[in-house]
Amino acid sequence: MRYLILLIILAALPKIATAQTAKTTQLLTQGWRFHQADKEGWMSSTVPGCVHTDLLAAGQIKDPLYRDNELQQQWIGKADWDYETTFAVTPEMLRRSYLELVFKGLDTYADVTLNDATILHADNMFREWRVSVKPQLRAGENHLRIHFRSPLTEVAGLPAKYGFPLYATNDEQAMAVVGDKGPVLSPYTRKAPYQYGWDWGPRFVTAGIWQPVQLEVWDEARISDFHVVQRSLSDDVAQLGFVVEYDGGTAVQNPAATLLIEALGPDGKPAGPRLEQAVTLQPNRHELAVQMRLDKPQRWFPAGYGAQALYTFTARLVQGGKPLDTAKKRIGLRTLELRRERDQYGKSFEFVVNGIPVFAKGANWIPADIFPTRVTNQRYRHLLQSARDCNMNMVRVWGGGIYENDYFYDTCDELGLLVWQDFMFACTFYPGNPEFMDNVRQEATHQVRRLRDHPSLAIWVGNNENEVAWQDWNIPSIIGAAHQKEVWGDYLRMFNDVLPAVLRAHDPSRLYWPSSPSANYEDLASRQSNGDMHYWAVWAGTEPLTAYEKQVPRFMSEYGFQSFPELKSVQQFAAPADYDIASPVMREHQRSQAGNPRLLEYLRRDFREPKDFSSFLYVSQVLQAHAIKIAAEHLRRNRPRVMGSMYWQLDDCWGAASWSSIDYYGRWKALQYYAKRFYADVLLSPHEEGDNVRFYVVSDRLAAVPARLQVRLLDFTGHLLFEQTQALQIELLTSKAYLDISRKKLLKGHNPKQVVLSCAVQAADGTTLAANTHYFAAPKEMMMPRPGITTTWKPLTDSTYQLTLQSQTLARDVNMTLAEGDGFFEDNYFDLLPGQPKTVTFRSPSPTSAAQLKQQLRLQSLADAF
Repeated sequence: MRYLILLIILAALPKIATAQTAKTTQLLTQGWRFHQADKEGWMSSTVPGCVHTDLLAAGQIKDPLYRDNELQQQWIGKADWDYETTFAVTPEMLRRSYLELVFKGLDTYADVTLNDATILHADNMFREWRVSVKPQLRAGENHLRIHFRSPLTEVAGLPAKYGFPLYATNDEQAMAVVGDKGPVLSPYTRKAPYQYGWDWGPRFVTAGIWQPVQLEVWDEARISDFHVVQRSLSDDVAQLGFVVEYDGGTAVQNPAATLLIEALGPDGKPAGPRLEQAVTLQPNRHELAVQMRLDKPQRWFPAGYGAQALYTFTARLVQGGKPLDTAKKRIGLRTLELRRERDQYGKSFEFVVNGIPVFAKGANWIPADIFPTRVTNQRYRHLLQSARDCNMNMVRVWGGGIYENDYFYDTCDELGLLVWQDFMFACTFYPGNPEFMDNVRQEATHQVRRLRDHPSLAIWVGNNENEVAWQDWNIPSIIGAAHQKEVWGDYLRMFNDVLPAVLRAHDPSRLYWPSSPSANYEDLASRQSNGDMHYWAVWAGTEPLTAYEKQVPRFMSEYGFQSFPELKSVQQFAAPADYDIASPVMREHQRSQAGNPRLLEYLRRDFREPKDFSSFLYVSQVLQAHAIKIAAEHLRRNRPRVMGSMYWQLDDCWGAASWSSIDYYGRWKALQYYAKRFYADVLLSPHEEGDNVRFYVVSDRLAAVPARLQVRLLDFTGHLLFEQTQALQIELLTSKAYLDISRKKLLKGHNPKQVVLSCAVQAADGTTLAANTHYFAAPKEMMMPRPGITTTWKPLTDSTYQLTLQSQTLARDVNMTLAEGDGFFEDNYFDLLPGQPKTVTFRSPSPTSAAQLKQQLRLQSLADAF
């Protein structure tokens, strides 16, 4: 009888637990160790992480990014690696209905065993893997092992299998690059291409557990997805739909449950009605749909156009008054479309948010570290806040990197940075076999469902430059006639069928664009009139900087120019013996073989020879900033024909010569400071056209502004040679030339090599809305005196100061830095006009004194560099 009673009690336990116990999640990030497969000697590991960072922490390798250490570390990518840990499972946990291991990200070819039983074979860095493991678990300690196979070994036989001569035929060739167009390993493996051979990054092949691992334990149901659908939006009401997807496992013991939906407004207070709906749980996956009406909704706007109002919605599955599972989503309410309408120029390409045509001002985003798990939330915040602080409203997540983590997109939501999101395909052509296509489908489904509720997400784009590669890079002839139809057919299946089908199923509200650049297969002969454009004839094609002004696309999604980081940053990856761009170490940190000669060629066109290495670094940054300024101002002047400027690139992944405006160590280059000015909401842009100078004012403001335009010509000692003022009404959301002055009238016979044109737009209250300078000769032709700059420090707090600079002669591109330590100047690389003081705010990371700052301050201008 006692035995029978015990059986009855044990049989009832799962049902009792189901009614009272919520899903629990146990993070498995502790106690990991690793070693090279088939070798002795286990070492501690950090999860999430990768084998390179683990080897570095264990003292087995030197810093891969220092000097040329990476050259001695190529063996790492050719080896297999084992990771293992143990974790405890209690008898109570084993009595629960479902126990699942969830691998948020494995890089990349992984064989997973649990207590010596094989549970998973993974082959995609960008997918989440979920495995039911209750049969393999036991009470007490459980042993989890992950064996990572080398991607180089894994793909070695695939080129022969697919038969395309474009691709590599062995592991050595798999590390090579086809021309300058990208790594040939990328077609075969769903792995971040930038990590193993792009022409601007280190050539590492990583492996490891790059996202968290966790054990999820649940009973009747778990919420597998929570999606908020904005059905309609007006100033009076928002109609929302909530789709709660749940997994009911293989059987449901207690089907009766309740779905609760609660909303918090941007102020953190309850918003809208509390929804409660009775549901009947069923086995397997099912969707529950609920609707909500929000009165007087607050909208989310891109940066510069309004506030970033964010609502938080919580969904709960409840039984017996206690939750089975909970999910949260934070969203912004806005309308967004990509308007493409026929006009006199071709077909428009403009993002319209809440009815406002937004000129996209921004930069391309690459992964911020060659090892992505080293990118902290603080670093993400610094980089994205820097973009926002420089008046950007969009970043393009480039298709040769990674789908960024949740914190990245959450931060973009908070800062009002629209996200142009490429799928992770770049510069090559991919296999079309069913297994590969299905793998991509699973990847895209996971990423789309993960990201679709972010208000910042503006567009999904199939790939980076694959379409233009087919048209312009001679790819068809490289592939050969026998395979051209097959390769192009695979391309169309991937980017016209598979990815669009995923979006139709999971994110139908957003536009899909097949490639960047593309005209969506319309007007392929004209990239000026339709779609988006990448332009590299300046830099890669060595066209003059003025060639930027011959390009008038509908949207410029990529263009760029290279520079080196400043000396403080170079000191972090090189030794003093390396301080020459011709040194082996500096050449290693210049991935493009043509990079240094090309940079020197451009520099010598407009500048004199820098006097030393430090001056060369400085001038390279000024050159880069000048180049992108020419392009960005030109694109903005041509609004509304052009509605986007996205230079390449915001950040850098490893510390080197690059196209970034912020270097790997977080320091703003000259370009970042320039961007703050040429992306301002009001831009004054003087431009020589024929015999005249035209003064354009570009406004991104939502209201007209009465103002006054002042134009002054000065010599280098401050003598006023010409002055003219004009009242104007700055029109909203437009670019317009408000004044023309003939060059002859401006110069009045004065030497164009010895004058500066200073212009400003002031509001009615005297506030300067925009200012700019213009020169009539290249810097190397100008006879600039060496300025004697005086400085005054005024404390605001113990770590914040105002620095006032003044010079009796012109000082171009004044750069301020500290001899030791770091701080942040809110403005830098500016022209200091003679006799006109300039005040800049400086923030120190720690308390300091004016005397210390005065001693540490180092100033440099163009006249000092030669």
